[in-house]
Amino acid sequence: MRITVDTGRCVGAGQCVLTAPDLFDQDDDGLVTVLDPTAGVSAGAAREAAALCPSGAISVAAD
Repeated sequence: MRITVDTGRCVGAGQCVLTAPDLFDQDDDGLVTVLDPTAGVSAGAAREAAALCPSGAISVAAD
């Protein structure tokens, strides 16, 4: 799975962190960062976080 984030679109709502805290975090400015995408996090959780992102800043694609 390949996860991309567009920090220019991120509004810092934090839905990604609430949905998949093992995969996403927020930096000091509140913008999304991707933690280790190979840490065994389910693709379903990543897709759910992307779907819930109010700004559409997260994209998930199969490898």
